[in-house]
Amino acid sequence: MVGAGIVGVCCGLWLQRDGHQVTLLDRQGPGEGASFGNASIFATESVLPVAMPGIVGRVPRMLADPLGPLAIRWGYLPRLAPWLLRFLAASRTSRVEAISEALAALLDGCLDDYEPLLAEAGLADTVVRRGWIGAHLDPAKLAGARPSVALQRAHGVEVEELGAAALRQLEPALSRALAGGFYYPEVAHSLDPYAMVVGLARRFVEDGGEIARVEARGLAVEEGRVVAVRTAAGDRRCDALVVAAGAWSRGLAAQAGAPVPLDTERGYHLTIPEPGVTLNRPIYSTEFGMACTPLATGLRLGGTVELGGLEAPPDWRRAEVLAARGRKLFPGLSVEGASRWMGFRPSMPDSLPVIGASPKLPNAFLAFGHGHLGLTLGARTGRLVADLVAGRRPVVDLTPYRPGRF
Repeated sequence: MVGAGIVGVCCGLWLQRDGHQVTLLDRQGPGEGASFGNASIFATESVLPVAMPGIVGRVPRMLADPLGPLAIRWGYLPRLAPWLLRFLAASRTSRVEAISEALAALLDGCLDDYEPLLAEAGLADTVVRRGWIGAHLDPAKLAGARPSVALQRAHGVEVEELGAAALRQLEPALSRALAGGFYYPEVAHSLDPYAMVVGLARRFVEDGGEIARVEARGLAVEEGRVVAVRTAAGDRRCDALVVAAGAWSRGLAAQAGAPVPLDTERGYHLTIPEPGVTLNRPIYSTEFGMACTPLATGLRLGGTVELGGLEAPPDWRRAEVLAARGRKLFPGLSVEGASRWMGFRPSMPDSLPVIGASPKLPNAFLAFGHGHLGLTLGARTGRLVADLVAGRRPVVDLTPYRPGRF
């Protein structure tokens, strides 16, 4: 299989549980892509698509403000246009409800699928469930969030609206200018997402798996089946193929008979080893598009969405602006010694991942496009892929995520 991020490693582990001999191919080491720098949240409350009603009117602002929470690089707009049109179409009210229902089905119980993998790898104590807070500085933005929260509740998400004083009791570091927010008690986070992927990959190898650091360049197909993955180091023969290469999955999926409108959200973070403030749980700011997560390595300020493809150099101003926004939430924040990072989220225009068999090659399976939910849905996706390979009925109806839905 191709991909050694959190989704690929979890697919490998679940396939091993069925007795398969599995090899992971990746141009990087385990967890060195998006899994390295994500916000470290198991966002089980995230039943809302990125494209919500009203986003059409925000596109001019997205083009004008390169440092906004959601931004588009002008130079990438011609290539992005087909994806963007599908993205905007997904924001229709009827589509938002259908997408939310599909996300809720995929998220329901997804952390249970991590439990055996983490326990066997000795990593159970690296995931903590302390909930998280959606914090708002602007009273108007707080009021504007309530319809979305109502939709979350309609899909079974446990959430409580709290005033500023109650939120500061939970998190004293929060600004006194806070208007209020929402507390999600069931949300969990990893204390170190990269170390978690590396630990799971180590267990995968201990159980007989192989990880090869090579770039998958193409597929060999004979008689309607994938028989090998072509790499710079030669062909790797296979009985079945799983494509879980994140933002680099599009070309291989097309060769496997499943062209999909996958594109890339470029995300940035700052990780601060000595932030000068203490958080008990992650805090998210919708206004800033930023998650603030306490990790074993310090405080991570991460998030934002930049639509600009895989080739353009990072715009490090998008990382640096996170510091100024962080200080608005936490007046005592220090960013001295912070490290910065930019990575690529594999993004589908309807906010739903691609999970399913190729419509043309029955032994090719696709598992990518998770957007902001790669960490959250890694183990769930692995279990679903194992079900597909074994010919079992999956625990979730995969119709909404099928490769040929576009």
